Amino acid sequence: GALLALSKPPGLPILGRPGDLSLDALLPALRRRLGLAAAELHVVKAPAREYSGLVLLSSCYHTTKKLQQFFTNARLRGQYPATYRAVTVGVPAEVEGEVRVGLSWQQHGDRAMVVPVPAPGRHSLARKDVKSTLTRYRVLGAVGGCALLQLQPRTAFPEQLQVHLTLLLCPALGNHEHSSRVGRVLGVPFFLTPETAPTRAQVLDEELLSRLGLSPRQLHHLPLHIHLQELVLP
Repeated sequence: GALLALSKPPGLPILGRPGDLSLDALLPALRRRLGLAAAELHVVKAPAREYSGLVLLSSCYHTTKKLQQFFTNARLRGQYPATYRAVTVGVPAEVEGEVRVGLSWQQHGDRAMVVPVPAPGRHSLARKDVKSTLTRYRVLGAVGGCALLQLQPRTAFPEQLQVHLTLLLCPALGNHEHSSRVGRVLGVPFFLTPETAPTRAQVLDEELLSRLGLSPRQLHHLPLHIHLQELVLP
């Protein structure tokens, strides 16, 4: 019918400035290739720039609006219409559970960062300075100190999944923005505040680097291993 699903590589933004490579800039060529000359393609649902995975497009404006409203309503009803997979460095202590925490933007020097607010006050939530966020997770497999996780966010906030995995002390592979917040003493991980953990390329041990076939200098090219795997439609 009107729907089209694609698999997006990590690092490709949905929208971009004129002349930049983005999914939106590629839609006219895709439309011609599919023979949809008269129909416009609209983005119904897509993962963030850093993520890979499922992009849902529609050639019908009414279908697009109906599905976008469905995703909004599903979250309000406490449903989990989107399922992600992530590869993590570290294995959560519990096989399954949920991460529930307030998130907000904070300025650190010349850059804004998403930071957890463990006990947000009612006023900060009412003013929307802080958003209450929730992600359900399940460990699907673990080997060599890494894990494959299923993630189902019930809320939407920038970098929510990256921060929630960091709070589990298991940052996603390729998470260069937040992984420095997980420190180790005698091999035991603990959480560091953004003030004490400047952002840097993710640090991996020699064994994992060898298994990935990477040198330490290539690490900053490692993409974020969070993938939008499934969307439930009405």
